[in-house]
Amino acid sequence: MGCGTSVATETQGKIVDTDFLLTDDTVKTSNPALTLKSAVLIQRWYRRYMARLEMRRRYTWNIFQSIEYAGEQDQLQLSSFFSFMLDNFTQLNGSGPDLISQLLDPVVDPWLDRETCYNLIQIPESYAGPRLSFPLSVSDTNALLSAFKEQQTLHARYVLQLLYETKKLLKQMPNVIHLSTSYAKEITICGDLHGRLDDLLLIFYKNGLPSAETSYVFNGDFVDRGKKSIEVVVLLFAYLLLYPDYMHLNRGNHEDHIMNLRYGFTKEVMQKYKTHGREILQLFQDVFSLLPVATVIDGKILIVHGGISDQTDLDFLSTIERHKVKSALRFPRHSLEQLDISQSCRQMKRLRSTDSSRPSSSHSHSKGQRTPNQRKRRCRLSRQDSAISTSSSSSSSSSSSSLCSPRTPSCLTPRQCPVSPSMPYAINVLQVPFLDSASSVPLPSPQQNECEWKQVGGEINIVELCPVLWCDQHLCLLFSLPQIVDILWSDPKTQEGCSPNTFRGGGCYFGPDVTQRLLLQHGLQLLIRSHECKQEGYELCHGGQVITIFSASNYYEEGSNRGAYIKVGRELVPRFYQYQVSRTTRKLTLTQRVRAAEGSALRALKEKLFTHRSELMSGFQQYDHNNTGSVSVSEWALVLESVLRLDLPWRTLRPHLARLAPDGSVEYQSCFEDMESGNPLTQVTPNLAETLFRYRTDIEIIFNIIDKDHSGLISIEEFRHTWRLFSAHLGVDIDDRAIDDLARSIDFNKDGSIDFTEFLEAFRVVHKLDSKDQHLNGKTDREKYS
Repeated sequence: MGCGTSVATETQGKIVDTDFLLTDDTVKTSNPALTLKSAVLIQRWYRRYMARLEMRRRYTWNIFQSIEYAGEQDQLQLSSFFSFMLDNFTQLNGSGPDLISQLLDPVVDPWLDRETCYNLIQIPESYAGPRLSFPLSVSDTNALLSAFKEQQTLHARYVLQLLYETKKLLKQMPNVIHLSTSYAKEITICGDLHGRLDDLLLIFYKNGLPSAETSYVFNGDFVDRGKKSIEVVVLLFAYLLLYPDYMHLNRGNHEDHIMNLRYGFTKEVMQKYKTHGREILQLFQDVFSLLPVATVIDGKILIVHGGISDQTDLDFLSTIERHKVKSALRFPRHSLEQLDISQSCRQMKRLRSTDSSRPSSSHSHSKGQRTPNQRKRRCRLSRQDSAISTSSSSSSSSSSSSLCSPRTPSCLTPRQCPVSPSMPYAINVLQVPFLDSASSVPLPSPQQNECEWKQVGGEINIVELCPVLWCDQHLCLLFSLPQIVDILWSDPKTQEGCSPNTFRGGGCYFGPDVTQRLLLQHGLQLLIRSHECKQEGYELCHGGQVITIFSASNYYEEGSNRGAYIKVGRELVPRFYQYQVSRTTRKLTLTQRVRAAEGSALRALKEKLFTHRSELMSGFQQYDHNNTGSVSVSEWALVLESVLRLDLPWRTLRPHLARLAPDGSVEYQSCFEDMESGNPLTQVTPNLAETLFRYRTDIEIIFNIIDKDHSGLISIEEFRHTWRLFSAHLGVDIDDRAIDDLARSIDFNKDGSIDFTEFLEAFRVVHKLDSKDQHLNGKTDREKYS
């Protein structure tokens, strides 16, 4: 572990060019003009070389980032499926609520509700890990540091007790933490860690452990993706308990139990704590929801994980009940169920007619009578219906893009529901766009004398219109969720304005004008956020008013990026510190590091092509009217972008992805030549096989949830039922008979159970060149030792 630097390797051989071989005589008689010309040629060559290297570095970065954001859109679709599964999945083994149900709609476990339940867990004498005593002391945190460096695991009893103590502390904290540099001379701000324990330890080594002299703000995304998320978050919580005035944690978009299902934290907890994993996960869910959402330093620097929007209001953000927002990906179902759904069309028509009869002159009058406090805390409803797409595209990158962001004042839109046999009359509902779906929330029945719809400037102000409605705690939560989504998911952009972040799938893009407006409104100077990986570990934008800080080095690939942290003193001038945890890349040149990262990115991109093969082939064939097997470069790039929606420089990437025909056209079949399935099953139809390839990660998550005893086996009936639900939810046309044939074919020993590890291995994309290299390496090793 250390700060990686580039060290040139020794030259293994010498290449001598006689045209440039200089002797003592030639040096003495050299022409100055010729020497200058040579220097200029060398400089031009070097600049071209560095430009090409920078181009490779940039498109490699674009590939990594595009695939990451496409994966987040896949997660939104998966979370929607979890909701669908919760409504349709029948418990087949009757062994109690499944993990999905516990996580999405948790019911308080009486055992967990006891404050001292952890005392019931026995610690065996053979346990050699750290033993904690509460309240924690410096010796306890030092013991944790030493144990985690030695790859030890903290016992479940101490994890539960640590989480209980953290939960009690966080309950006392406000939504927005206010810090002052008068108490701490310097405050260190760290970005995403994502389970990278080595990065956290390096920060502590370079900057010092948390203490009264060394204050920290960790800006969310402590978990997921990395393999040491438990260790990272346990250390952060331990120091929070030890130094609550000098250790501060903001919530990130990955402090979300539904995100944890896909990106590894749930799996890590269940693997490390098989007996008490579910209880630990439930407590993590509570603790994550209690984390503050913002920090302000000296009233001048705002720190949030994602960003802001044109609707962000820090005063309103300070008043929400954050602990009720368990996940920004899904509105709590029990809150929706408690809303009054018995609203007749006749009542709503009466309200609309009352509203339409008001003269226009009164609109401006009522608007002028609003108090500043009402103006700040209003939540508006657009009177115009908004068309929200709810189609599930087979292309994972395009799914949920139109539902994801509660943008503009039309975030809550009344619309007319269609009449159905189960609903003999139409009702008005609020169409609430969350990240994974658009939730239809019925409007409660208003009392005639207490609630009237008042038109204010062409919009509906729900605070003024209906105090009863606004005071309803469930609707209050509904209105506050878009603010949380913006804080956790948004990204800055160079263009003015605020628009839905369709590329990532959540939050918004906010421009310099949005930043300027918020800073002026609250008397701030600077916005510090994280949420995006940057090659140098940090980046400035919006004229220096927005800083992105990212602390997980080697995020995409070994050597792909540096990590960084910021230190702020009383003068409020940020100072940046960079580092890179590396055990292998320190001895690599810049060219070698770029080549390694480029190879990894291209492998991931080729896998993406392979999993969308049928759609791509269909698109290519639409342009290949004569069945020549080739299309123009422009048509090839157009098809790739329309299917994958990755916004990549396809023309630049073409030499790495496909061959050219003699006439300069692209042989599109060559896009898939380098890849094959891991262990193909002959019984699987091509349509089903491609679907399995594409959703392999999602299926693995679902199977791991169904496999309650972690045996790696699920019943054939569970497999059939789950897969039918999954295919129905995605709108994939898969014949039930094909699913049954697949289930029987992978029940190798005919015992009625499926080993889904072997099943998933059959649908893993394998690169042929890698297979050949492994075969040659194995053959060489056998010959060496024979």
